Amino acid sequence: MRASPRRCGRSEEDPLALPEVLSGDTIAAIATPAGAGGIGIVRLSGPQAGQVLRTLFRHSSRDPLQSPRRLCLGQVVDPATGHAVDEVLAVYMPGPGTFTREPVVEIDTHGGGLVLREVLRLCLRAGARAAQPGEFTLRAFLNGRIDLAQAEAVRDLVSARTHLASRQALAQLEGALSDRVRRTRGSLLDALAGVEAAIDFDETVDYDAVAELLHGAEDELRALVKSAREGIRRREGLRVTIVGRPNVGKSSLLNSLLRNDRAIVTDIPGTTRDTLEESVDLAGLAITFVDTAGLGAEAGDDPVERLGRERSWRALRGADMALLVLDASRPLDDGDRAVAEGAASAPLMLAVWNKIDLGPPREPGPLAGCPEVHVSALTGAGMERLEASIVSLALQGDRGEDEAPLTSERHLDAARRALEAASAAREGLADGYRLDMAAEDLRGACRALGEITGESVDADLLTRLFATFCVGK
Repeated sequence: MRASPRRCGRSEEDPLALPEVLSGDTIAAIATPAGAGGIGIVRLSGPQAGQVLRTLFRHSSRDPLQSPRRLCLGQVVDPATGHAVDEVLAVYMPGPGTFTREPVVEIDTHGGGLVLREVLRLCLRAGARAAQPGEFTLRAFLNGRIDLAQAEAVRDLVSARTHLASRQALAQLEGALSDRVRRTRGSLLDALAGVEAAIDFDETVDYDAVAELLHGAEDELRALVKSAREGIRRREGLRVTIVGRPNVGKSSLLNSLLRNDRAIVTDIPGTTRDTLEESVDLAGLAITFVDTAGLGAEAGDDPVERLGRERSWRALRGADMALLVLDASRPLDDGDRAVAEGAASAPLMLAVWNKIDLGPPREPGPLAGCPEVHVSALTGAGMERLEASIVSLALQGDRGEDEAPLTSERHLDAARRALEAASAAREGLADGYRLDMAAEDLRGACRALGEITGESVDADLLTRLFATFCVGK
């Protein structure tokens, strides 16, 4: 069941404990980023939002409470002193036709931080309380305006760094993932109804009908699980660490990928002493490239070189993908193989044979088990193929852009549990297990999928989830 709008107490240990969002209180927050700008917005939601506005707003022509959903020019005035704080535009929107399904007020001020903070202070003094992170979206969820997957999409849309991430978040906000999950959950509920009917009336279950439903649900759950790789990487991006021996062209490769001379490049081995990070939109994926100090050689007594190598290995341990850069103009040696062995610890690895301008490209040899690309960071030859290879390897060929993928580890965990429970139910029925055991497996599968859309969710999950939102959203 969807979380009920009951009171969930707060504590000093958990300052983000789920508030009673439907108890009659009104919240307020600055809804625009910090810093100077053309405009800033203070947002209120709750039954007293209109009263707070009436207390503070001196309209020039129309009264916003008498002209709902229309911007009205006026001033925010401090009731204690009668002094105007700012000339603003204000709009009053009565519920339930709002994002939160409560009365909502938005006050558009000039975008200075001081003005916004003063307007917010007056709103709080007039009876509102400060909103917690994501509380406007939380209210939208608890009031049935959106489901939990759509609520997460609001956060993802705000933080999207690429057009693919933005499109994916918008599709999820519009319900694409929710519809897909609910269809699958509906098949599981139909199968559960068949099993429970057999239990209630002491009959033999119609196994063929139930098995058909479960086979279809399992196929869709497998497709959902598979979709998570693309969905999560579109949303979160990818850390790609560039590793290799000294002077193989790692920094030159980074500059070529960034199309900018970000890293210092010289012919002197060991120029790079520290890690260097830069992000780029690569075919719709947010890629953070990490340039590292050369590996595979002894650091000797130089403490700076030793520290640089330690940081290189640390960056490799945190990578989603390793770009192993090799010098195509000379044979592999034990140092190259040692670096390759370390790079193989990354979840994904791509061998990049650089410096093909110094000789013919090498044929795949000792690293034949690893995808390879031949490039020249100096001339740009092969760089488009390298970029395409990075994206292809990251998504491992899954470019179903018309699908509604899972977009978080939370979704993936729930889908895996649902698949495991659905499979257990089908196999148990086939093997003649007790119907009540199969029914419990099916209930577990439905509960797991309900965690994605919010049909089965508790206050602790909501508290953790909405704590990741920004204040004002």
